[in-house]
Amino acid sequence: MGRRTQTLFVASVLTLILAVVGLWLPVPYVTFAPGPVTDTLGKVDGAPLIEIDGRETYPTSGSLDLTTVEETPRLNLLGALQDWVSSDRAVVPSELVRPPGTSQEEIRQENTQAMLDSQDQATAAALSELGIKPTGREVVVNDVPSGSPASGLLRSGDVITAVGGEKVTDQESLKALVGRSKPGDVVEVTYRRDGRTETTKITTRPATDDARRPMIGVTTNLKLSYPFTVRIRISDIGGPSAGLMFALGIVDLLTPGELTGGKTIAGTGTIESTGEVGAIGGIQQKILGAEQAGASVFLVPKENCVDAVRMKPDLRLVQVASLSDALDALKTLQKDPDSTAVASCPAER
Repeated sequence: MGRRTQTLFVASVLTLILAVVGLWLPVPYVTFAPGPVTDTLGKVDGAPLIEIDGRETYPTSGSLDLTTVEETPRLNLLGALQDWVSSDRAVVPSELVRPPGTSQEEIRQENTQAMLDSQDQATAAALSELGIKPTGREVVVNDVPSGSPASGLLRSGDVITAVGGEKVTDQESLKALVGRSKPGDVVEVTYRRDGRTETTKITTRPATDDARRPMIGVTTNLKLSYPFTVRIRISDIGGPSAGLMFALGIVDLLTPGELTGGKTIAGTGTIESTGEVGAIGGIQQKILGAEQAGASVFLVPKENCVDAVRMKPDLRLVQVASLSDALDALKTLQKDPDSTAVASCPAER
């Protein structure tokens, strides 16, 4: 074998080895695939997913399915190529899912908190739709980042009741009361933890978006209370996209009759306490999951309709912008499953 032939052979072997090794190298992409489908009218570990105590509930039938997406966070080149050609998977840059510098644990915590917030928002939206007013409101600490002024003093679950001796009624009043001080000042914060009321002193710092504004370094949410209890049991799903289906499940349980007409209805969408439904990610994978579960109707947030219709699914895509839209559509479809009065996602042009 001549020297030139030898060189070409060695180079070819090295190229092949590098190519094979390269297929197993990690790439900055994640895959979305259809995830589990869960009936909000069903049970989790033998207990109702939505449980209401202190208020009459009514029997239901059919299913109101929340849909999910499964994420494969660590892809190699071979896996990315395989998923790229798959008809039921989507490959997207990981930075769209996980901002640079954010750890997996931080993402998990954010998704868990978003799910808890969506349950509160869904409850508020559903009960507002039924004309049930809250009997109280509390400002609850969501998170206390390490190194923040309140770190080691407050913790998740604390209810902030006063600042400087003045009552905190909502997040705006909390911000206003802390804002009466200057960065570096010490403020007295009263809070309730495990049924006991306590007070702590926190040295404020400048806010990141305005150096003149003081902050105590906590994130909070407004938790409303009602004359009865709504409990949502689900722990293995993260993010806010189940909000709409939670709200529909609550309404169905608290009203005579049934929203489903005995059929399997699926959907997705974030929800605000006002009832406004927002867009979500992974709409195509969620529709595929709903089809596999036997759904006949899929409730699509208005902003997701363009991507949803590209699927050309066998089930009906109903466009919704609010909880009221979804309720009106389901009531109409009970009477006439083929009704043209229900707003479907418009076909692509």
